Amino acid sequence: MILIRDVLVVDGSGKAPYKADVLLRRDRISAIGRFPKMSADLTIDGSGGYITPGFIDVNTDSDHYLTLFTNPEQEDFLLQGATTIVGGHCGSSLAPLLYGSLESIRKWTDPNQINVDWHTVKEFLAALQSRRLGVNFLTLAGHSTVRRALIGEEMRDLTEGELAVFTRIIEDAIKDGVFGISTGLAYAHARLAPYSEIKRLVGVSKKNGGVYATHLRNETNGLLESINETLALAKETGITTIISHLRPIRGFENQFGEAIEKIEGARKRGIKIYFDSYPFDTSFLPIYTLLPEWLKRGNLETMCESIKNTNISERILKELPPLSSDSIVVAQAPEADFLVGKTLGAFAENQNLDLNRALLKLMDATRLRATVFYRNINMDLAIESLRSPAALIASNGVSFPPGSAHLRHERLWNTFPRFLEIVLGSRLMTLETAIQKITSTPASIFGLEGRGVIREGNIADLTLVKSGIPSHVFVNGALTVSEGVSNQSLSGTIIRKTVS
Repeated sequence: MILIRDVLVVDGSGKAPYKADVLLRRDRISAIGRFPKMSADLTIDGSGGYITPGFIDVNTDSDHYLTLFTNPEQEDFLLQGATTIVGGHCGSSLAPLLYGSLESIRKWTDPNQINVDWHTVKEFLAALQSRRLGVNFLTLAGHSTVRRALIGEEMRDLTEGELAVFTRIIEDAIKDGVFGISTGLAYAHARLAPYSEIKRLVGVSKKNGGVYATHLRNETNGLLESINETLALAKETGITTIISHLRPIRGFENQFGEAIEKIEGARKRGIKIYFDSYPFDTSFLPIYTLLPEWLKRGNLETMCESIKNTNISERILKELPPLSSDSIVVAQAPEADFLVGKTLGAFAENQNLDLNRALLKLMDATRLRATVFYRNINMDLAIESLRSPAALIASNGVSFPPGSAHLRHERLWNTFPRFLEIVLGSRLMTLETAIQKITSTPASIFGLEGRGVIREGNIADLTLVKSGIPSHVFVNGALTVSEGVSNQSLSGTIIRKTVS
């Protein structure tokens, strides 16, 4: 039994905070009130701090980088107060796998790091459960993962027979526990997928109570067209939709402002649409996504061959995004760790090249398998957009193993504290509204019963914040962070969707 005394309770519902003691028994919130004479196995002084439901990070990449297996503690999430993470985004998931291949995550990491001993979602979730995690985990089914397994590297419409198979796979995946479907329409293996295909598969998710999350086809000069496509899907299918990492890309701020207006207008018409974002000016992306849209065809090897062609490379050079010496930093470079941490400017100087040619050389040197930090976001607009009722907060991050050859940007470990710091410092919204945005709202979207609100009988996923920092974190009633230090407890659970 654990007792948190004299703490300000921000319960996640959006109502005003109140002072109370909170009693935990096993994995549940047993009582909330005043218990001056009660003793417990552990008593924590909550005075001067506030307690909230554990934060829910609605868009994460630990599955894409396989750190669910190589770093099961997932401490970067716990230390910032996140107790539940959502994977399977941007069209790529670790299940279902038709042939046991993880080809769809090659843009992020080496899929050969682990032995895949599953095919179905049920088998995958059971494998994760047996290994145990530090956080709660739930997943979507990736559209590109299945599409690529069905037709390989071909860039074509699916046949009616293939679509029928695809439909059954998604239905089975939801029955096995995924919470819906995701698409990565900007990536090579989905960018030409027709609207009719996406609508049919999204309809399957809706029929089975799932959600839809999408990485838009175009986030720059085609942003509004991509937003219109997504809003049409949400309206025609009725599905709850989340636009992944919607950001005001520099140079396209006007389109971003209009996109937010369209989203908020759609919500007023009853369309269930959200977007997730983070309060930082830096994107974390596979280096090949910086190539022009017309070149994003086939696999990485095909694109690598194209950039070596002199005629094609000269055209690419004219169409690369605006660059500065420090706007791009190498975050990960498989088999080329010496490049990690280098800026584009430093690489260009070393190679005696201008920035555009240096970026092309960097792409070739890493065989398009690097990931980079790209400072391309209008920070002021990004923060302002978080006021929207449609905005959710997500790190879009990874918890890497200690000592790994990856550069760690602040948003991988400080997204939620930074968001709350901004809220309190700028009065962006009330604290109770901010907490609701990162707890009960995502819990409601995904249908996570017993989570997201501090209420007697609910699961004890809790975050105690003192001096702006999560000091104590509880996952399923177990104290996993104490005085800001993780005890590496593997107290998380695999959350499966239940289909009635």
